[in-house]
Amino acid sequence: MAVFRPFRAFRPAIKNQSLIPALPYDVMSSDEAREKVKGNPLSFLHIDKAEIDLPKGTDPYSAQVYEKARENLLALEKNGDLIQDDSPCLYIYREVMNGRSQTGIVGCASIDDYINNVIKKHEHTLAKKEQDRINHVNICNANTGPIFLTYRKRDDIEQIVSLWIKEHSPVYDFDFEGVRQTVWVIDNVAVSNRLQTLFSKVESLYIADGHHRCASAVKVGEMRRAQKGSYTGEEEFNFFLAVAFNDEDLEIMDYNRVVSDLNGYSFDGFLSAVSKNFDIKELEERRRPEEKHTFCMYYDKKWYLLTAKENSFDSLDPVARLDVSILQNNLLAPILNIIDPKNDDRIDFIGGIRGLDELERRANTDMKIAFAMYPTTVDDLMSIADAGKIMPPKSTWFEPKLLSGIFIHHLS
Repeated sequence: MAVFRPFRAFRPAIKNQSLIPALPYDVMSSDEAREKVKGNPLSFLHIDKAEIDLPKGTDPYSAQVYEKARENLLALEKNGDLIQDDSPCLYIYREVMNGRSQTGIVGCASIDDYINNVIKKHEHTLAKKEQDRINHVNICNANTGPIFLTYRKRDDIEQIVSLWIKEHSPVYDFDFEGVRQTVWVIDNVAVSNRLQTLFSKVESLYIADGHHRCASAVKVGEMRRAQKGSYTGEEEFNFFLAVAFNDEDLEIMDYNRVVSDLNGYSFDGFLSAVSKNFDIKELEERRRPEEKHTFCMYYDKKWYLLTAKENSFDSLDPVARLDVSILQNNLLAPILNIIDPKNDDRIDFIGGIRGLDELERRANTDMKIAFAMYPTTVDDLMSIADAGKIMPPKSTWFEPKLLSGIFIHHLS
């Protein structure tokens, strides 16, 4: 059963609540980060992408970048820009975007739960990306970005959270790039203990987003264990920063595809090949897919609806029945010869938050054809993780993103 415990967070002083938080390090380039921090020396990007404070062209994976991140983090703490709670707390973190809210509990999850598969995964990780965050966490001696976890909703947990929100004022409440960010501190030991007890009854936690950060945090914890030789299990390095949301609060957006060519086919020839496993209908106006196993395709200023035929996938296999798998296995690979979508320059992936306009723009400029997807569901994610299987690349797009810099968890 799951461990989810309070910790003494370093977090922004009230006056800095909208100045320090930043988007996750992996959603922007170094150049984009340099632009974002102009006029804001407190931005957490100075920690999460510290190469922006070094000469342009500095290798972002060099030792001096991680040392600079540590220096910048310690300076925020020393100067009082970040403050630390006097005693361990849990926290409530709510984001509201376009009228939809998601409310999670911030605390520390156990590296042993990750190792023992109480915390379940649905993605492979890349060694290079892992090593980057291992270095960052180890040298900074801190988890600086929260892992995005989910769990099957429990009414007893939700009742405690709702009551706390009703009876207490938030410590932070600010707008960040169109998303409302609100935080409450649960500083009552009895309430915190009750939530820990209820989480101990949660059978599984699932990584929604942040597989590389999570794997790296666990490996740093294992490194610290090896270095100490003996440990009690209560040391902070045995735990990592996370935000846990109930599954009904989350929404996964579509993750769409654009391709640069038709692999030598004429469009008529392409449609003929596609018709083997899909029913095809020209649409009078553009739209997103409205149900699973359907795809909206854009080519030469026209939209088409593709509906997968029943014999084109295994409905009992949680991976094979994903729409991203159906498109990959029946169209992208056999017809367009995109065998390895993760490493093929002929395909690109567009988050649903960018809208259909972006699909049309790309298909009319540097690409040729676009596919609008029906979103993967949280239930799909959980079913695949429960089966011990792995999702295909670019299956999920979560919005809003969890900000870094609101909570920092030190490992010692």
